[in-house]
Amino acid sequence: MKKNFHIVTDGTIERHENTIYFVNAVGKRPLPVENISQISCHGSITVTSQALHLFSKAGIVIHFFNYYGFYDGSFYPRECLLSGDLLVRQAEYYLDSGKRLCLAKKFVEGAISNMRKTIADYKISGKDEALAGFSREVPDARDITGLMNVEARARIEYYDCFDQILTGELHYEKRTRQPPENEINAMISFGNSLLYSTVLCELYNTQLNPTIAYLHEPGERRFSLCLDISELFKPMIVDRLIIYLVNKRVIQKEDFRKDLNGIMFTDNGKKKFLKYYEEKLQTTIKHRGLRRSVSYQRLIRLEAYKLIKHLIGVKDYKPFVLWW
Repeated sequence: MKKNFHIVTDGTIERHENTIYFVNAVGKRPLPVENISQISCHGSITVTSQALHLFSKAGIVIHFFNYYGFYDGSFYPRECLLSGDLLVRQAEYYLDSGKRLCLAKKFVEGAISNMRKTIADYKISGKDEALAGFSREVPDARDITGLMNVEARARIEYYDCFDQILTGELHYEKRTRQPPENEINAMISFGNSLLYSTVLCELYNTQLNPTIAYLHEPGERRFSLCLDISELFKPMIVDRLIIYLVNKRVIQKEDFRKDLNGIMFTDNGKKKFLKYYEEKLQTTIKHRGLRRSVSYQRLIRLEAYKLIKHLIGVKDYKPFVLWW
């Protein structure tokens, strides 16, 4: 099975004949292209054009993250899984306000259900009832703006549970972005950026166009469908990982540093988080429909396949909801 590859240090990715190397002050390391699904560059990385040619041929997506750990962009190889019919169907469901709203509601319903599942074990008084109330608001939403308002309020209520769940020295306090003002917010932002890039890689391996979305407005310079699908998987992959790392004291205050613009990971802290993030993606679960074990990362691609079946009229889409 192909793996995700992360580069945290500065250096150059270059090609010599049919071999790719990562070169830095330490030395020269070959990259096993045939075994790589995607590469995430977290340092200052130079990639030669000849290396990009080989990555494109191998169908490897390369993601770039900035100094603060935020997603900057991706090298997205030429698409080889093309379907004009599916592209037309995707656009049709976006242009038809009724069809779009129906799909968008499913993403929000699934996201709130997974938030509720994530906090269920902690028996926090009143929070499940509050989130259930937001679920009941979803069917009554009349437009995308109103629906996103429901989702945003539900997520605020959900994140407010974190300080009752986290038992380590790190605290959530409130949601802050760009820059994150504390360690938990830095972890949430970094984890969400990683998940966004993971979803993009999985969509690349389907016939879906990642720029046409339903809950989030398609816009320039972003893959909006990644945002839609990420909403379903944030509680299971990112949030549960953060809770585990903090409560088990794997990630602590010394894994962060203050910057003029907020709080960010140290290099060592980032390496820790990436290690456990990849382990989380490779965690397997017995799939109820397929009757076999699949990884969390594979669940993302299966979600894309479910959306395709809905768009082409084979089977109504039901959002991913944690069942364990």
